[in-house]
Amino acid sequence: MTEILLLSGIVLLASVLSSKLLYRFGIPTLLIFLTLGMLLGYDGIGGIYFDDSVLTQQISNIGLVFIMFYGGFGVNWKSAKSIAPQAILLSTVGVVLTAIFTGVFAHFVLKVTLLEGMLLGAIVSSTDAASVFSVLRSRKLNLKGGLAPMLEIESGSNDPVAYMLTVVILSLITSSGGQSILQLLGKQIFFGLIIGIILAVISVFLLRHIKFEIDGLYPILVIAIVILGYALSDFTGGNGFLAVYIIGIVMGNNKIPHKKSMDHFFDGVSWLMQIILFFTLGLLVFPSQFSSVLGSSILIAIFLVVIARPIAVSSILIWFKTPIKQQLLVSWVGLRGAASIVFATYALTNKIPIANEIFNTVFIIALLSVSVQGALLPKLANKLDLVEEEVSEFKVFNDYEDEIYTQLIEMVIKEDSPWVDKMIMDADIPEEILVVMIKRKNEVITPKGSSVIKKGDTLVLTGNNFQLLKDITVI
Repeated sequence: MTEILLLSGIVLLASVLSSKLLYRFGIPTLLIFLTLGMLLGYDGIGGIYFDDSVLTQQISNIGLVFIMFYGGFGVNWKSAKSIAPQAILLSTVGVVLTAIFTGVFAHFVLKVTLLEGMLLGAIVSSTDAASVFSVLRSRKLNLKGGLAPMLEIESGSNDPVAYMLTVVILSLITSSGGQSILQLLGKQIFFGLIIGIILAVISVFLLRHIKFEIDGLYPILVIAIVILGYALSDFTGGNGFLAVYIIGIVMGNNKIPHKKSMDHFFDGVSWLMQIILFFTLGLLVFPSQFSSVLGSSILIAIFLVVIARPIAVSSILIWFKTPIKQQLLVSWVGLRGAASIVFATYALTNKIPIANEIFNTVFIIALLSVSVQGALLPKLANKLDLVEEEVSEFKVFNDYEDEIYTQLIEMVIKEDSPWVDKMIMDADIPEEILVVMIKRKNEVITPKGSSVIKKGDTLVLTGNNFQLLKDITVI
């Protein structure tokens, strides 16, 4: 036990410190943690022999649950509504088209059955959000034309679709379950959506109305709900990843107490899960086996980047009259990552005849994708003139939460104010305005989302929009 704890501490410390160093060079975290796992594996300097695909799949699923939840939690739906149709089509229809094109090509290149080729296509059909935004943030690139939110929603929501395709094709290969494709897909979508929505509504209600004496219990409540959402969906045959992603979106777009602290907490949890997930996957692989599939893996990776992804993207974005330059960048940004490697473990656990070939092929494709595509992404974005020059830092939705506010205004709550006797989270205060203090008679109250505004209170408001601050004080 002591040896395991010692190794865990060393791995976590090495992962954090190496990510700090290599992040500046635009190297995605996926590549850092995977490489560390490979170095400590059986074929590396560590010599650790690990080939338990079942345990790896279980660990990876837990990691993906929290990564996908936090991905949904960070989506600002109000800001994303304008590009949501394109993003959702890319994450559904685009994933299916990519899987079909890649699967047919893999069928001929690997000389496997069409279903086995389609399985590989399904596994690599989703994109990796962590890798994309790691590159963009490290190079301080902010994309023009709403591309950043489009890519965020697409990459955050296409993993559940790829998972569904993988499960369906695996069932056809193994002839298990005795269900039709429509039944499998129907159950995946229906139970994933229903359970996700129901638990999301319940979680928002509980967070608003239950007041814990210990603030640390709020994130534990959310953890319980996320785990319950995945487990219930999986138990009923639904898509657990879809359920937790929906829970994240609904919770992230509602006013709940301690939202900011929970955002920071789950950001840390998401990073921890990425380290564990990527390291375990790197430990599982045996690079000495790569030689037999290296050539075919490179061919499939090239086909995926140059043909499959661009056709899938263009066939969707052309209907929205998206400029060709933006289509090219969106096509290139389709980096393959952790989810693809995780889904490849399903071939191992289901004992598919070519499971090892599929896993190694997917691993090589992911490595090539994050290293080559990731390295060339900033150059391509600049070449296409899709970088916002006046913005020096790349931002996604949650990054705007901690902007520095420079204006302070006091507002006295009168009897006819619409905010009287309402909690701050329910008072319909504009998102651009922050309540930093409540003065009540001789008492100064630190505001929370559940704090009730009373007649005669003096609210200290802040925000960058001075005109909005002035307007709001006259309500």
